[in-house]
Amino acid sequence: MKPLIVLLSVFVISLVTIKIFRSNYNFTLSGRIAMAVMLCFTAMGHFMFTKGMAAMIPDFMPLKQQIVVLTGVLEVIFAIGLLLPNYRHLTAWALIVFFILLLPANIKASMENLNYQTGGHDGPGLSYLWFRIPLQLLFIVWVYLSTIKK
Repeated sequence: MKPLIVLLSVFVISLVTIKIFRSNYNFTLSGRIAMAVMLCFTAMGHFMFTKGMAAMIPDFMPLKQQIVVLTGVLEVIFAIGLLLPNYRHLTAWALIVFFILLLPANIKASMENLNYQTGGHDGPGLSYLWFRIPLQLLFIVWVYLSTIKK
């Protein structure tokens, strides 16, 4: 829920700020700025809750904590890439793939009632998926519309 609040809040703030300084709305730029800020916000969780997030990774994967840190770094790189004109399209496609690849971790977390902050089994459970899957789809569509679609 927090990433969605960050995404929408920053989008509105960016939209209004750009309107004030440029006299017109720029929905795609505001969308990219909002996604970049949201990615930096979620990346912080990878560094603050590494152990808990590692529990979300499917069991067959080795080096779980390193993967969590790596994905946090990737989120920061994606955030920067969305804002660089020469890299934003490549970044957008990579980010869409990234969002798709995150789905198994979210499924595992919900099936095992994982709490990503603590790694305990007191998380929201399957109800989490009813929010998270549409949220992942929103992120994918958001990136597509703000970066790829002409």
